Amino acid sequence: MDGTDFPDDLLQTQQAWNATFRALAAPRPRNVTALRRRLLRLSVRLWWHPYWTQGPAGREELRRRGRALERQP
Repeated sequence: MDGTDFPDDLLQTQQAWNATFRALAAPRPRNVTALRRRLLRLSVRLWWHPYWTQGPAGREELRRRGRALERQP
């Protein structure tokens, strides 16, 4: 799946999901309710993005790329 080209908005949503998840997983997070709601909204956007009409393959690749982009300077 390395040749998969994900739309920019899908990658950005995955990165936002990762950041929100980390914030929620931190010890004693602030605004837990707001973080949970944001995570839910982002999850819905990821799951129902029009890109997936081509098929569900590549969801794990998207997660991997989202994490890799966060590590870049």
